[in-house]
Amino acid sequence: MTFAPEWLALRENADAAARSTELVDVVRETLVNRNPLTIRDLGCGTGSMGRWLAGRLGGVQHWVLHDRDPRLLGLAQASVSAIGNVTAETREGDLTALRAADLAGADLVTCSALLDLLTAEEMNALAAACVGAHVPALFTLSVAGRIELDPAEPLDAAFQDAFNAHQRRVVDGRRLLGPDAPAAAEEAFAALGASVRSAQSPWHLHADALLGEWLKGWTGAAAEQEPALATEVTEYLRRRSTASAVVHHVDLLAIPRTA
Repeated sequence: MTFAPEWLALRENADAAARSTELVDVVRETLVNRNPLTIRDLGCGTGSMGRWLAGRLGGVQHWVLHDRDPRLLGLAQASVSAIGNVTAETREGDLTALRAADLAGADLVTCSALLDLLTAEEMNALAAACVGAHVPALFTLSVAGRIELDPAEPLDAAFQDAFNAHQRRVVDGRRLLGPDAPAAAEEAFAALGASVRSAQSPWHLHADALLGEWLKGWTGAAAEQEPALATEVTEYLRRRSTASAVVHHVDLLAIPRTA
C-alpha cells in the first residue's frame, strides 16, 4: 500500500503534535554515547519522521529511508538530507522482508503509522529482526481503534466498528492487524525479552481540512466493510463537518536487553 504525498502533508502537523516526546527522551538516554547515529526509518513516506525526530535526537545522524514507493523516497531523501548534520540514503523494497542482517549497524529503527498494515506473522518477524540486530525500535502512531467525536451520536459506534473490521480485513491472503497492532507489537517484543514502553498519541482534530479528509476515508472504509452504512454516509459527513474528533493512536518503544 502506498499513500499520496498530499495526504501525508495534510496529516504531518497532527502527527507531530501527537507523537510521544517522553519516549524520545528515553531513546536519547539510551543512545547517549553513540555519535554519529544511524537510523533506519521504515515506511518513511515523505520523511516526516526524520523531520520530527532528527532535531530531538541531536548530533550527527545518517538516516536510511525504506519505502516501496520511489516517488516518496525521492521526496524523503531531499527533505531529510536538508536537515543540519543529517545525511540520508534510500532503500526501495518490501519492508516485510527485512531481517536482522538488514538492520545490522543501526542504532535505532523507526516507523510511523505502519504496524496496522502488517500481519501478526510480519509483526513477529519485524520484532525478531530488531531484537536480533540489538537495535531499539520506536514505532509511532499505530491505530488504536478508538474514536471520540464531539458531539457524539449513535452512528459513531457503527462506523467505528465497521472501520475496525475493515482494518482487520484480508488483503491478498494477508490478514492485517489493524487496531490489534499495538498489542501484537508489545507481545512480540516482550516474548523476545525486550523492554517495552507505550504512550498514547492521539490526534486532536477540530473542523479543519484534515478532519474532513479523515472522515471521508473513515466512513468510506466503514461503508465498504458494511454496505448498509453507505446510505448514511452523505448526511453523516454533513453533520460531522463541524465536529471535533480525538483519533487514538499508540506509540511504542522496544529496547532489546543487549541494545
